[in-house]
Amino acid sequence: MAKVKPFRGIRPPRELIEKVASRPYDVLNSEEARREADGNEMSLYHIIKPEIDFPAGTDEHSEPVYAKAVENFNAFLRNGWLRPDEREHYYIYAQTMDGRTQYGIVVAANVYDYVNGVIKKHELTRRDKEDDRMRHVKVNNANIEPVFLAFPDNPRLQEIIDRVSAGTPEYDFVAPDGFGHHFWVVDDEAMESAITEEFARMPHLYIADGHHRSAAAARVGLEKAAADPAHTGEEEYNYFMAVAFPASHLRIIDYNRVVRDLNGLSPEEFLGRLEKDFTVEEKGTEIYAPARLHNFSMYLGGKWYSLTPREGRYDDNDPIGVLDVTISSDLILRDILGITDLRSDKRIDFVGGIRGLGELSRRVDSGEMAVALALYPVSMKQLMDIADTGNIMPPKTTWFEPKLRSGLVIHALD
Repeated sequence: MAKVKPFRGIRPPRELIEKVASRPYDVLNSEEARREADGNEMSLYHIIKPEIDFPAGTDEHSEPVYAKAVENFNAFLRNGWLRPDEREHYYIYAQTMDGRTQYGIVVAANVYDYVNGVIKKHELTRRDKEDDRMRHVKVNNANIEPVFLAFPDNPRLQEIIDRVSAGTPEYDFVAPDGFGHHFWVVDDEAMESAITEEFARMPHLYIADGHHRSAAAARVGLEKAAADPAHTGEEEYNYFMAVAFPASHLRIIDYNRVVRDLNGLSPEEFLGRLEKDFTVEEKGTEIYAPARLHNFSMYLGGKWYSLTPREGRYDDNDPIGVLDVTISSDLILRDILGITDLRSDKRIDFVGGIRGLGELSRRVDSGEMAVALALYPVSMKQLMDIADTGNIMPPKTTWFEPKLRSGLVIHALD
């Protein structure tokens, strides 16, 4: 059963929240972070992407860069740009995009729940990315950014979310990307006990986004436990910060593919190969979005096409085989275009649906890419089914939007 606890958050004063809060470290590169933080010494980028305080081109994984993160974190604390709460709390964090708001509970999740599979994952992690986040957690002795979790809908927790969010938020602002962020402190001991109890009844939590942060937090916790002769399992380092959302609140958007060439085929030959496994319908020059599961849209040679796999080309009883990302990877990318490793092949790139399908046609029309594929988004049920069966999703399957804003609260490990 899931073990969570409140924690003594480290947070910006209300009047500084928009100065401090930032996008997550992994959704932008160093130059983009440098531009966003320009002229703002309070930006969290100085902690989560401290290479921006060095000349362009500095290795972001070098020792001086990690040391700068600690120096900046300490400066934020010293200057009062971040302040620890007086006691432990849970928090409610809501995000608004396109008029729709999703509400989550900020908790300290248990390292051993991750290790033992109570917190379930659906993606593989890369060791180099784990190492980077592990070093960042260790040097700061804190989870600066949260993991994004989901849990099965729970009426009692929903009631608490509704009651707390009916009050005045601690933070309430619209970020430069147009997404709204709203944050409340749970300051009621009965509610806090109820949150702990309800999570303790859940057999599993699910990582939605933040697999590398989860893995890094677990490694740090286990390392600290091994080095602590008085270890009891209740120390703060046994926990990491997460925002847990009811599954029905979340929406996964499409994660699309663009490919540089047709593997030596002409457009006519490529279309002919597709017809072996798909019903191919030309849709013209207007953007065509996939209409349902097992329907793809493709942009090739200035035209949009609908692709529907023929009977028997996929297995709806297989939690992996049923995924459109699997169907497209096997029947198009592998069998026709010769792309077998989505993680490393330089001929393929991935475009989050937040950019719109027009981004796909733009990249093909520019000559940079030869063909684009748009996929119908994965559902939360599919994600949880895959995690429950111990399977791993293919790379670049899920894109959650909006992303969690960083800097609203930080979890110290002592």
